[in-house]
Amino acid sequence: MEFNPNEVGVNNGNIFGFPYSIEESQIVIIPVQSDITCSYSKGTAEGPKAVLEASTQLDFFSPYAEKAWTKKVAMISLDEKELKRNRKVGEKASQLIEKLENEEPFNNSDKELYEEINEYCNSLNCKVEEQALQFLNQGKKVGLLGGDHNSPLGLIKALAKKHPDFGILQIDAHADLRAAYEGFVYSHASIMFNALKTKEVSKIVQVGIRDICPAEIEIIESSKGRIKTFFDWDIKAESYKGKTWEQQCNEIIKELPQKIYISFDIDGLDPKLCPNTGTPVAGGFDLEQINFLFQKVKLSGKEIIGFDLNEVGKEEWDANVGARALYRLCNFLAD
Repeated sequence: MEFNPNEVGVNNGNIFGFPYSIEESQIVIIPVQSDITCSYSKGTAEGPKAVLEASTQLDFFSPYAEKAWTKKVAMISLDEKELKRNRKVGEKASQLIEKLENEEPFNNSDKELYEEINEYCNSLNCKVEEQALQFLNQGKKVGLLGGDHNSPLGLIKALAKKHPDFGILQIDAHADLRAAYEGFVYSHASIMFNALKTKEVSKIVQVGIRDICPAEIEIIESSKGRIKTFFDWDIKAESYKGKTWEQQCNEIIKELPQKIYISFDIDGLDPKLCPNTGTPVAGGFDLEQINFLFQKVKLSGKEIIGFDLNEVGKEEWDANVGARALYRLCNFLAD
């Protein structure tokens, strides 16, 4: 089928209403419907479904890719049963979080529950890794749509089996460098801590961080340059003094290795664009600022090898923004 970018989008079950199958697509999107360890607000497990529904409302011209709609993209079908299983495990995690917040003592049953939840989250990561490797071995490119920010760990591990050296460009309000946050080894607040365990990840460049604990600052400072953080308050202060966003983007790009994986937590944006994300934080970027950065990365000659988009809320406005962010990520990932 030919896709007509000028007609109304079709709710055919595929992302953007594209008519392309998984087999013929250049880019495959893996959805992860999980927000098990979210500690502030649940709902991002339903983000992939909300983005899927919103994605047919896009207009498809892109200033970043010629005839972008001809770049074949397909998303794996959503599994309602998996979402229900994840919700049940998430309810158990919420019980443990509530105990922590109320300083209630843990018993042996609670410890067993932690083990159960950590093992379940590990199984989700293993499933993503297996799926991603399947497509990477076919010469396809892979993106991931979460879910909370633990979702892409399996994709990062899969890419490490194909690329001996790459960096992560992280757009985020949070550093996500906490060790087993709230007792959860695979917490949304631990994704970059866990990614650092993968030796093929040579560097993490964080952009927009504005909510961080002292222990994470210590990890950054002791990383011997493996982590470079561009804090939101420094970005803003430099802009107030006259430094342009283009100049700042050039500085960010200089810190990146040749191959780059983009990890885009949507809470890196101004919360007016993502009010129902898992942990919104005042500050952040407009979406077009981030698109400008990604485009400059592409034009610099560096290679984007994959991406994730996470923490999109289930409400209509969040999904509207999320769908557009996802389309641009596909534009930048495509050859």
